Amino acid sequence: MQLLAEASQPLQERIEFLESIIARQCEKIAALEATASHQEENLLIQFRLIHELKDKKPGKTELSRAEKIERYLASRPDHKATFETLKGYLQLDNVRLNETIKTLLSAHPGRYSIQKAQTGDKRKKILIMLPKQLTM
Repeated sequence: MQLLAEASQPLQERIEFLESIIARQCEKIAALEATASHQEENLLIQFRLIHELKDKKPGKTELSRAEKIERYLASRPDHKATFETLKGYLQLDNVRLNETIKTLLSAHPGRYSIQKAQTGDKRKKILIMLPKQLTM
């Protein structure tokens, strides 16, 4: 009888040890599930913000700058200006100038064209106001 009790003692200890391992693993799984849920919420927020940025409407400042470019090109005899000239005229950096030109192009489709410089530095871009098309 004592032999049976001694044999079951290590077995009982092993069972308790395995139960403690299972309990720790269950805690880890619960923590991982909570982290995954939190990451899903953050990802959803990021997707919403990206969607809002894509659908961003131009602000008053951007529209005002686009009108300034429009007036500037209309006043020039060749109706052309390099991006560098427009940067200096509006006192903008490249990012803001590109946003403004994008606004101008979307507000007046088919009215403006962007071309690369024909002479000199081929990387330079020129914004051209196209002649108004007559409608019949």
